[in-house]
Amino acid sequence: MKSDRERCIALAGVFQAASMAARIAEQGIVDTRSMEASIRSLFEIDAESVESVYGGLQGVESGLRLLHRQLGEKRTDNVLVTQYVIALLHLERKLSRNSSMQQQIREGIQVAEGRIAHFHLLHPNIIAQLADIYTQTISTLKPRVMIKGEPLHLQNPDNVNRIRTLLLAGIRSAMLWRQCGGGKWQVVLGRKKIAEQARRLLHIL
Repeated sequence: MKSDRERCIALAGVFQAASMAARIAEQGIVDTRSMEASIRSLFEIDAESVESVYGGLQGVESGLRLLHRQLGEKRTDNVLVTQYVIALLHLERKLSRNSSMQQQIREGIQVAEGRIAHFHLLHPNIIAQLADIYTQTISTLKPRVMIKGEPLHLQNPDNVNRIRTLLLAGIRSAMLWRQCGGGKWQVVLGRKKIAEQARRLLHIL
C-alpha cells in the first residue's frame, strides 16, 4: 500500500489534467510547463516513484494547489473540474478491466514515443497522435467525459486534440491513484486529509 503522500501526488495529477482541459475549453489557453509534465507522465511507465512520473513535485504543482483549494476548509469548488475528475476515475476503473484496450493504449504510446526523437513533446503531431489514442479507446467507454466551454475554442481542432490528450493523461494519473490504493470515496470522505497533504507538499516546493 502506498503512502498518503503518493496518493496525493497521483490525485493532483488527475486534477491538474482535468483543470487544464477545462481551461482550454473555456479560454483556449494552458500553462505549458504543467501540460508538458502531465503529457510526459504518459511515457513514464516504469518510473522509480510516483513523483518521478511527473518529473518531480514541481510537475504537479498546479494540481497540488488545486487540490488544496478545492478540498480544503476554505475551498473554492470548481464544480466542472470536480465532475471531470470523478468521470476520469470512473472511466479508469472500466479501463482496468479491459486488458485489450490497455494493450491498445500501450502500443499507441510506444509509437508516439518513437516520434518524440523527431518532434518535441508538445508538437501538434505528437498531440494529435495521443489524442487519436484517446478517441480510439477511452472515448468509446461510457459515460463519455463531456467537456463544456466556449464554442470558439471547442471548434479549434488543435484545442480538441490538446483536450483529448490531457484527458488521456488524466486517465494515466487515475490509474496511478488506484495503484496507490486510492478510491473515489476517498476524494469525498477524505478531502480534508488530502488537502492537508497537498499543503505540506506545496510547502516543500
